[in-house]
Amino acid sequence: MKLKALDMALSTGRYGAHIGGGFSAMEIFAVLYDIANISDMHDAHRDRIILSKGHAVLALYTALWKKGLVSDEDLRSFDKNGTRFHGHAHRNLDKGVEFSGGSLGLGVSYAAGVALACKKKNLKNRVYVILGDGECDEGIVWESVMSMAAYNLDNVTLIVDRNGLQLDGPTKDVLDQYRLEEKFKAFNYDVAVVNGHNIEELWLAFSKRDGRRVVIADTVKAHGISFLEQRKESHQCAITEAQYEQAVKEIRNGCNEI
Repeated sequence: MKLKALDMALSTGRYGAHIGGGFSAMEIFAVLYDIANISDMHDAHRDRIILSKGHAVLALYTALWKKGLVSDEDLRSFDKNGTRFHGHAHRNLDKGVEFSGGSLGLGVSYAAGVALACKKKNLKNRVYVILGDGECDEGIVWESVMSMAAYNLDNVTLIVDRNGLQLDGPTKDVLDQYRLEEKFKAFNYDVAVVNGHNIEELWLAFSKRDGRRVVIADTVKAHGISFLEQRKESHQCAITEAQYEQAVKEIRNGCNEI
C-alpha cells in the first residue's frame, strides 16, 4: 500500500499529495479493511468505514485497491483532470467510498446519523470512523460524540489517528487538547490507546464489535519516510524522482524488518 501510494504521490508532479496523514494511517486502513465486512457495498448490512479526515486518501484508495474495489487504472488517474479519485474522496459505493471528505469533522456527524439509522433498522453492523487528532479541534466532533452517547449508539468505533501534527504545526501548539482520552471517557466511551503502526495491537482493538469504542492510535506523520517524518510540511507536499527512489528504498527496508 505504501509503495503504491508513493507512485500516486509522484504522479501528481508539482501539485503534490497529502503524504503525511496518508502514511500515518496506512496500517490503520490495512487492518480495518481486513476486519470489516464490506463484501457487498450495496448491502444494507455491510459495515461502514467513514473517512472523516478526508485528506488521508492515499491510505483509503490503496486499501480499496488491495480489496479489489479499485483498479490500477483508477489509481493512475489520481488527482488528474476527469478523475473520480480526488485528493479528498467523493462518495462512490461502486468503488467502496462511503463518504465525500472535505470539511473536517463532518464525517463524525455523518457517522452519527448512519449509526442511528442502522440501529433503528436493527442491523448488526458496525460503523467505523477515522478522524485526525487535529480534526478534534472541531466543535462538530464533540457535538457528534455527545449525540452518539445520548442515543446510546453502541455500534460505533471512532479511530483517532494521533500523529501530533496538523497543517499549521504541532496539535498541542495550535490548540492543546490536553488528555484526549479523558474527553472521550467523559461520554462513557471505552477508550483504547494503541501503537498505530503495530498490526497486532490494531487488530485486537478493531475486532471488538460491541459498545461505544474509541481507539486512539499513536502514529508518526509520513511514517517510514525519513525526510518527511514528523514534519508539518509533509501534510501536503510534492516529491522529486530522487526523493521517490529514497522513499521506496526506505519503505522496502522497513517491510523487510517487519
